[in-house]
Amino acid sequence: MAVKRNIKGSTKRRIKIFLIFLLCSFAAWLVSKLTEDYTDNASFDLTFVNVPDTLLLTGVSKDRINVTVRASGWQFLGFNFKTKEIPIDLAALQFNGTSYFSAQEVYGNQITAQLSGSMTLLQMDRDTLFFDFDPIISKVIPVISQLELDLAQNYLLDGSIEVAPDSVMIRGPSKEIDTVMAIKTLAVTLTDVAENFSRVVGLIKSDSLKNTVYVNDEVTVTGRIFRFSEQVIQIPVEVINLPLGTRIRTFPATVGVLCKAKVTELKTLDPNDFKIVADFNEAKEDSKFLRLTLVQQPENIPNIQLLDAQIEFILNRE
Repeated sequence: MAVKRNIKGSTKRRIKIFLIFLLCSFAAWLVSKLTEDYTDNASFDLTFVNVPDTLLLTGVSKDRINVTVRASGWQFLGFNFKTKEIPIDLAALQFNGTSYFSAQEVYGNQITAQLSGSMTLLQMDRDTLFFDFDPIISKVIPVISQLELDLAQNYLLDGSIEVAPDSVMIRGPSKEIDTVMAIKTLAVTLTDVAENFSRVVGLIKSDSLKNTVYVNDEVTVTGRIFRFSEQVIQIPVEVINLPLGTRIRTFPATVGVLCKAKVTELKTLDPNDFKIVADFNEAKEDSKFLRLTLVQQPENIPNIQLLDAQIEFILNRE
């Protein structure tokens, strides 16, 4: 039994040694083959960089180039595991009066320069590359704020909401931006506001403007808030378009106007700054009331309202 075990162990050792020598021989053969030079065909996907700022690339006559190269087996082995993509610089793009193009000599030199130093380009497609572009234009469009403001009691907005910048520049193909007249901000709601505010708000970019660049992505929306005082001032009513030969009496003869503003501005109020009219042409048949319209008011008062919407009248013949 001991003799059989020794024979069996010896056989296993000889098999292991044989396999090791076989593996080493294969490795030596593989290394020898991989160090030899080979000639083979390959394809490169072309990408394009440094497109002129005034143009948008929309198409190219060919974006894949077939080549024949000579390189070592090692290089071909590594080459097969890499992304075969070559960037082509369009800074030196040529124009023949009708088309933009890049001659084979131009982009071919770029491909050669990007190959490994020990890889030789033997042959490649001779086609000239022709490009389709859309012209890029710039356009300034106004910004429309979508801020909703809910003021605290007894507070008013001083002036109007300000947007900075109030317009933005967009750049893109003319067919995309020709119809763009304005751009809106994101909707923002501020509630119970009792002090000055400033908010950075993003702009709504249309999904249809895929090739358009916005110089600004956001704007700043600001507003000044103040606590107001109130004052009622009595203004006489002027009736216009009276029929000839008639006189009119209104009840009341004056109408109260409620003004909300800063105290300093209320002190400067003068009845002559206001004008309230009632148009007799608007009087309805069998009606004894005329609608009132405030046609003149001071610009520095942010909130003004008539306390009466209409007045009663009596018409007399002269």
